[in-house]
Amino acid sequence: MLTVGDKFPEFKVTANVGREKGKEFKDVTNKDFAGKWLVFYAYPKDFTFICPTEIVEFGRHTNDFADRDAVVLGGSTDNEFSHLAWRNAHPDLADMPTPLVHINPKLANELGIVHKEGGVALRVTFVVDPDGIIRSVSAYDLSVGRNVGEVLRTLDALQTDELCPCNWQKGEDTIKVA
Repeated sequence: MLTVGDKFPEFKVTANVGREKGKEFKDVTNKDFAGKWLVFYAYPKDFTFICPTEIVEFGRHTNDFADRDAVVLGGSTDNEFSHLAWRNAHPDLADMPTPLVHINPKLANELGIVHKEGGVALRVTFVVDPDGIIRSVSAYDLSVGRNVGEVLRTLDALQTDELCPCNWQKGEDTIKVA
């Protein structure tokens, strides 16, 4: 799996961006977000139980990420048609403000995020700076959902470009070295 300090790969993926007929899909590339922070998260599969809780929570915080000049992209190795079907079937996902991308095999392999036994995307989050460098990576077992608040806290800490202690929260003092 790619890690902190690695360059996030260039990508072009198809995303499900909504349910309106004729406007369900859009190609998305990293160039679309040039100069912004990118929070890229992967989840194992559509039509599962933990995944929608995470997707909804990322959606609830869309404005919080935007306030930090960050774009959120989430997806799985399921294709964009599966994402649309899931949005149509799951009321909590119906009006999600964030795209659900098809993490195609090329990108999944470049990121190194395919679960060795399950063959699905790991539950992983990459925080990528405006220069395309991975600044944070977190991965969880398939049975445990991530904490979106912690992703925001990490983004806040990274954006200070200072030393942030354990449990640091935005607005608190950072560590000053004499």
